[in-house]
Order: sequence, then structure tokens, then C-alpha cells
Amino acid sequence: MSLRPAVKRIVFAGTPEFAVPALRAAAAHGEVVAVYTQPDRPAGRGRGLQASPVKQAALELGIPVFQPETLKGEAARAELRAHAADLMVVVAYGLILPRKILEIPRHGCWNVHASVLPRWRGAAPIQRAIEAGDSETGIDLMQMEAGLDTGPVILEKRLAIAADETGGSLHDKLAELGAQALAEGLRLLRDGKLPRARAQSDDGVSYAHKLDKAEARLDWTQDAQQLERRIRAFNPWPVAEAQVAGERLRIFEAQALDQAHVRAPGRVVAASKSGIDIACGAGVLRLLRVQREGGRPISAADYLNARRDVLVPSPPASGESGAAGA
Repeated sequence: MSLRPAVKRIVFAGTPEFAVPALRAAAAHGEVVAVYTQPDRPAGRGRGLQASPVKQAALELGIPVFQPETLKGEAARAELRAHAADLMVVVAYGLILPRKILEIPRHGCWNVHASVLPRWRGAAPIQRAIEAGDSETGIDLMQMEAGLDTGPVILEKRLAIAADETGGSLHDKLAELGAQALAEGLRLLRDGKLPRARAQSDDGVSYAHKLDKAEARLDWTQDAQQLERRIRAFNPWPVAEAQVAGERLRIFEAQALDQAHVRAPGRVVAASKSGIDIACGAGVLRLLRVQREGGRPISAADYLNARRDVLVPSPPASGESGAAGA
């Protein structure tokens, strides 16, 4: 008679909203004995200290919260050993776990990662998948090792990326899918039926580098399809921006049009209640929802009501040049 692996004590490590559904899934059987999350950070106009979403959820669930600045050093290891954890679950924690930390829980450490590995290892897999035009993504439940998202995969769940997917909508879908994958993995571990983790392939490795606000500035010389994907990927953060008709706009929604033109990239091709059409290096990008400095996101039609000077110039002669954003 085989004994089932005991999973009576789980330590959960996570920080942002993405990790909250997974925390609730891990805590469903009352096994989470401690939650690790990033220290409170200044936020909002008043710059007061704000608890992370995971900390807020843990306090609501009545789970003790620990917020070390680092997991390096003997003090951090001693604190983790004191929890006598059978398993540590890590979801978008934000701190690197040293090898000596990974070795402390009896079943090691699991990570819920928002991509189909080895594609999009790293910090921003959700946005990079949209930006690259991937047709699908998913969740990998992975046994952690010292490398960056290189560990063997325990469970995988795939998800199609919709044509109108944004970084925000895909984030929410994958957060729930991650909770499902974790719940299934924990159930299989309790029942002694956990499949053997499979090593990641050496082929198809790509890295999802952390988002940078500088990337949000659109380059009108690029292809309209590429710009549309970036706008969707960067909604709701950091939000794409560009010079349009002489002012800087944040762009929340746009549509790529397979339309030939002879205008210089950045010039207004057409402007109506349907949107503001901007010439790109290839094709035209129709702006649908924008935000002026100090304002709120509004439809292109509402923007044009306030900017009646945005008129469509007469068609230029072939080979016209001009500054982007004119």
C-alpha cells in the first residue's frame, strides 16, 4: 500500500493581482501557513505605503504575512525553515529565490508561469505574446530550479489569444487559468498521482523582457499591424503614446487597416466619427480610443469634437515627406 504525499503546510509567495486567484486556490483546503510578498510600496497621489494585492488577500484569509526585502542570507532561510513547509508556491513574487531557499520545502517550489514554456521565459510573458502576434499562450505549472523559468513542467494548460485581446484581458484569463492549474496540481500531489515533470525543450526559447515605459512611444514608420498589437499589449500599462495632430496622445484602442497611402508616416489620412486614420510605414492605423494630457480616455469621435482643427488635408503628390505627428 503506497502512502500519499502529505501536503499539510504550504508557503505561498506572490505580489500582484495576478497571483491572488492562485493564492485563493492554494488556501482552499486551509494548508497555506504563510504568505510572502513584497514590502509595502508608496502609491497614489499621496505616495502613502500600500499593501500588495496578495497581502490584502492574505489578511482577508487570516494567513500570516511576511515581507522580507531579500531572501538571501541565513536569517531568511531560518525563517522559511520555521514554517516547516511541504511545498512553496511562487506566483509573480518579484524576488529571486536562491538555490538554498528552493531546497527547503519537502516537495521543493512550484511556479505558476503565464506562458507555454520555453517560449516567453521572464517578466512580461502576457504582453510579449500579444505584441508578437502569437495565436495561443497558456499556463505552465513548473518545478522551480536555479535558472530563469527553466525548470521542468508539471502541468500545462493552453489558451487561444483572441484577435482583440489586450494585456488586461489576457492577464485576467491567465490568472484564473493559473489558479485552475495550481488547484489541479495540488489535488494530484495529495492523491499521489502527480505526473513526472517534463524537461523543457532547448528549441523555441524566448525571453519576455520587463516592460519599459520608453517602449510605449509608437514609431509611425513601423507596420500598422505591429503597432496595433503593441497598443493592445500595453493596455492597461504602460499604455501606448504618440504624437498625433500636434499633441501627445495616449492610445488605448486602435485598428490596423490594410490600406495603401502615399502620406509620410505620422500624417493624418482621414478623420471622422469612425476614428482617426494615421499613415504608417505600411498600412494605416485607425485610432479608436485616446487620452489627452490631463484628460480621461475618450472615443476618437469625442476627441474630434474638441479638435475640429484636425482636418484631412488634400491628397499629397507622390513622394511627399513630412514630420511624423503633423
